[in-house]
Amino acid sequence: MTIDHAQRLARFAVGELATFAPGPRSVGESGPASRWRRELGSHWHREAHAADTATDSARRQEVSVSGTLAQRGWRFELEGRIDQLHPGPDGPLIRELKTTLLRLPAAPSELRAHSPGHFVQLGLYLRLHALADPATPPARGELVFIEAGTGLQQVVPFSTADETATDAHLDLVADFLEERRADLARLRSLTWRPAFATPRPGQETIVADLQTTLAATPVVVLAAPTGYGKTGVLLETAFAALRSGRADRLVYLTGKSTGQLHVLATLDKMLASPATRDAPADAAPPLVAWNLRPKREHCINDVYHCTRERCRFLHDLPRRYRAAGLARFHLFPTEARDLPALRAAGLAAEICPYEIARAALPAASVWLGDFNYLFAPANRGVFVDQPTWDPARTLLVIDEAHHLPARVADAHSHALDADELHTLLAELPDDTARPLRRALEGLWRLLAALPAADALDLDTEDDLAAALRTCAATLEKHPPDLAALPAPAADLLFRLPALLAWLEDQALEKLLWCPRPAALRFTCLDAAPVIGEQLRSFAGVILATATPPPPEVFAAALGLDLLAPPPTLAPPAPWRAQAYDVALDLRVDTSFRQRERHHPATAATLATLRAASSAPVAAFFPSYAYAEKIIALLADIEPGLRCALQPRAGELAAQSAWIEEHLALSDVLCFVLGGSFAEGIDHLGGRITHAMVVGPALPEVNALQRAREAALARHLPAAEAFRRTYLVPGLQKVNQALGRLARAPGQHCKVLLHCRRFADPAYAALLAPEYQFGRNILETADLDEWIG
Repeated sequence: MTIDHAQRLARFAVGELATFAPGPRSVGESGPASRWRRELGSHWHREAHAADTATDSARRQEVSVSGTLAQRGWRFELEGRIDQLHPGPDGPLIRELKTTLLRLPAAPSELRAHSPGHFVQLGLYLRLHALADPATPPARGELVFIEAGTGLQQVVPFSTADETATDAHLDLVADFLEERRADLARLRSLTWRPAFATPRPGQETIVADLQTTLAATPVVVLAAPTGYGKTGVLLETAFAALRSGRADRLVYLTGKSTGQLHVLATLDKMLASPATRDAPADAAPPLVAWNLRPKREHCINDVYHCTRERCRFLHDLPRRYRAAGLARFHLFPTEARDLPALRAAGLAAEICPYEIARAALPAASVWLGDFNYLFAPANRGVFVDQPTWDPARTLLVIDEAHHLPARVADAHSHALDADELHTLLAELPDDTARPLRRALEGLWRLLAALPAADALDLDTEDDLAAALRTCAATLEKHPPDLAALPAPAADLLFRLPALLAWLEDQALEKLLWCPRPAALRFTCLDAAPVIGEQLRSFAGVILATATPPPPEVFAAALGLDLLAPPPTLAPPAPWRAQAYDVALDLRVDTSFRQRERHHPATAATLATLRAASSAPVAAFFPSYAYAEKIIALLADIEPGLRCALQPRAGELAAQSAWIEEHLALSDVLCFVLGGSFAEGIDHLGGRITHAMVVGPALPEVNALQRAREAALARHLPAAEAFRRTYLVPGLQKVNQALGRLARAPGQHCKVLLHCRRFADPAYAALLAPEYQFGRNILETADLDEWIG
């Protein structure tokens, strides 16, 4: 699908145009069950085509057709394939085959209400056929619905009312495209205020530098420290691209919730010019932005489970959405669109608030959300299936981009346990087809026999692929009654074809292993090919990070050209040179085998730092276990010292509250490097004067890390494979934690790097420049002197 707004020309596949419309789609057109339903439809199409050809060899299947339709000043260039074309003396018959989960026979009115796009698609084919062959009598049309579970067919003739509905749909699409055309015209005259009235040191030329670099190369890295003001710089660069016509949309992705909230607040501030403040209340804003929050935060159901069969807020979604007047969220840009407003509207209309948010995205020029909305197979349809999605006309900004490779690899990883499959078998309805039950039992027996292993052998992998293939094929022919299955069981059934696709995907670096008996893990070790393919599809990409890995490592992790890695702009931040007073504690070795004998020194050092500080001390540990041992030791040697260890999990608000509470009540705040408080640590800027990093946070040596190292060692020297597997991610966590302690000019912090490995050139080279050099602590007197 491509849209030329200047020429009022839109190019579609016929199926795309038939479903192109503002408002939500029927549940099942996207999501975890979509792949299974597509495969089921393909199966019945093949069966129907074979039977049709056997009946009459003159009947044609999958007939290509193309042409241009005009509607309300817009031209629609269409191409598609007619399922079946039957010749006849009174004119041809065009038949479209559609699989449905409805029980057949059903009332034609019910089928039209449930699947209006199917009738529009048939109407478009009838129009294109008339254009292609005007000399022949007009074609008739039929929709052939096939019940998914049984193959039972029901024929519904195309009617005059369906023709009227097709015309109304074209009107709707033309009106929507015209509204979008007006939005783009407003973007070309976009004005904004700089994020900073006076640029901070180092910001003077960065926006111009970014624009110049993006004009020469499609991907650029912005490496600027925490507190530099990256958000404002990135938005100003994006606004310039939208105004110049280089891009029609900005997609801004972050890896954490606080980042999205900060972007939205900065955007509102930059666009709040006197002209917009004085405009009428109902005037369209120059730019519409939408922050898509996670689905769970929108949920208003008693039980969080998103299937049409289970959730009354998803039933008959497109029709009820139109009747409820919820189009106001994309028709009127001034409509409140925060979570409370969406949830209130959803409750009033009994429609899922998340679907309301999704439906409003096409009318927005800025999409703000999580990495998953573009890179996770289970979630990316939220963005890429939108009617106006066009990456070639989109500027992509990824903040905290150093997290992207690990996040995408996690999104391409799966788990399958024998216990959950056994539960599924127990919960299958009694009328489940025997072949499906046998296929699932075969897969369960295979899983139940698996021992704990760092990797499956090739024979077992082949057996697993064969078992999953059998399950997927049987699901196509004998789908169970999903409404009769509990939610987890239905989810598991949907996952099985996806696991087979994962096994057959040759692009990913993968590992099949069992952390314990009968527990199988499908782990993606390296998602670089997937990331690179996505990044190359955009008009421009800015990868922003405060802690960039080495350029060659970053380019490889992102699937970009290693011979010509993306240029990195690293503007200066002069104020950071004086923000940190660093010392390297060479008295101790915190490596796993040596750390225990140095525990007393670690505890005593923390106590010394707290005695010298007027505020709590922040201590960063590689693991919870390590932190707990030091806290226990401090309780013995310094019983009056109040220590607090970050909770293992919690919502963002709870994390922020914990930090605020313990900044007031505790003496030592213990954090885990790379842990769940990566978002909350932003609260520490300027409020911590002394901090200690207890060793570099190298990843634990386990089956996954050994597999990653072995994969890298196939094309890199062993030492470099070790460095990329362990040192780079470990020291990056240190850089991330320390960067949040001084976030603005005037903030200062004394930092003790508590391990002699920090002085090793291989480790020191991976630290940010401001942490690489400092006072060497060889004995306690040196520590006392450095503290002052």
